[in-house]
Amino acid sequence: MIDHVYISVTNIERSLAFYVEALKPLGWSPVGNYDSASGPQGVPDLYGVGDDVFGSGKAIGSSIWLRQRKLGETGLYVGIVCDTNELVDAAYAAAIKAGGTDEGEPADRTYFASGYYAANVADFDGNRLEFVHKAWNPKHS
Repeated sequence: MIDHVYISVTNIERSLAFYVEALKPLGWSPVGNYDSASGPQGVPDLYGVGDDVFGSGKAIGSSIWLRQRKLGETGLYVGIVCDTNELVDAAYAAAIKAGGTDEGEPADRTYFASGYYAANVADFDGNRLEFVHKAWNPKHS
């Protein structure tokens, strides 16, 4: 199950307005912004739109986070739901063994939220995967 996607855009304000309006009929709405000043270097400012259960703890929600595109940047960033921290560890290890590039070993990412545990890898073309366990999410089937 996909947890979240980062989309790099050239104009945050215009793109955020687009995604909010385009997804409104599906029950999606703005879910807030993440100010990168509170996190580690390399984590960008993020502007979020989420479905009607995102962050509720009632079910696993989905979200899209917009980030300012950097010159020459390409690729996709996809967060994939893991039911436990151990599954984050296992997926990360498997991705590295398969030839992926480390972009952040498994660890708590409390700068996003308490109970947010994740690991990051890149594929051969610079597309990025985040394996993430959010402690507040119920297990999915």
